[in-house]
Amino acid sequence: MTGMTGTPLRVGLVGYGLAGSVFHAPLIAATEGLTLDTVVTSNPERQEQARAEFGAGLRFAATPDELWARADELDLIVIASPNKTHVPIATAALKAGLPVVVDKPLAGTAAEARELAALADERGLLLSVFQNRRWDNDFLTVRKLLAEGELGDVQRFDSRFERWRPQPKGGWRESGDPAEIGGLLYDLGSHVVDQALVLFGPATSVYAESDIRRPGAQTDDDTFIAITHANGVRSHLYVSATTAQLGPRFRVLGSRAGYVKYGLDPQEADLRDGKRPGSDAEWGVEPESLWGRVGSGESPLTGGGRPEPTLPGAYPAYYAAVAAALRDGAPNPVTANEAAAALDVLEAARRSAREGVVVSL
Repeated sequence: MTGMTGTPLRVGLVGYGLAGSVFHAPLIAATEGLTLDTVVTSNPERQEQARAEFGAGLRFAATPDELWARADELDLIVIASPNKTHVPIATAALKAGLPVVVDKPLAGTAAEARELAALADERGLLLSVFQNRRWDNDFLTVRKLLAEGELGDVQRFDSRFERWRPQPKGGWRESGDPAEIGGLLYDLGSHVVDQALVLFGPATSVYAESDIRRPGAQTDDDTFIAITHANGVRSHLYVSATTAQLGPRFRVLGSRAGYVKYGLDPQEADLRDGKRPGSDAEWGVEPESLWGRVGSGESPLTGGGRPEPTLPGAYPAYYAAVAAALRDGAPNPVTANEAAAALDVLEAARRSAREGVVVSL
């Protein structure tokens, strides 16, 4: 592997739509020890967009198969293509002897995720899942508060990823074809479920309500998931495109105090606006006016509690950890088996919503 000699690890990026152009390519390029070598896209406009940002030396391929033909020239494959392609492309990459990062969701089912994990283990290769919202500013702040015992024993965890998009945008993410693995349950739901499991451990039961609210929509756009964790914590998770008034992003209630935080981490908006890690000394930092509050007995909106400084968001830390795992044998930042555990919950949620039952895990 190239990186073992101290030269950068060469990355092949499959897909240059939203995920590839906004998230993966800029973060790869900003990571010491990684270099964006090849982008798989047959779209001339996307090729020109990528070349303009990452230089004339960037190579292109029309299909992933072209990468396997020169696997010895690459050190890592990043899959940022549509959800239905994740499993076949990851399988092909691993069989070509290449470590892989896959955007979430890793697969459509937990069984497929575990099969991929087993293949990676069999080949002795890294298989990591891009759960970037483990490095959101507010989530990092919650982890800090829990580690310090600020809230006491947590009893309830509310997490909302809500938007107001009354008109469907179309595309595969909103397709009603089950093969596309679209809808908010597997999109934003992948994030909120992963965060809940990271914070509070395994789920023992799942209840969900999943609806199609918008005229013309084909797949879920308003979903609620209730998780009972093995340690007794109850997580209530909301993902929606139909929320006219947005609730708090997090509301964590403990035996000593609670933490309430409004607003979204700024990193996605900054990446969309062309800002880049490394060129912005204040990367991931939000203004004091958006800090959450810690307290008890009164609403934070009426002055209850004290402001809690929000830690800076740190999306670049994911790829730095991937590079360290490949070069130095450091831990995989997000394993395929962790992704499979989240998919267990998502599958249970889909069944619960369909049948109107609580699903035990």
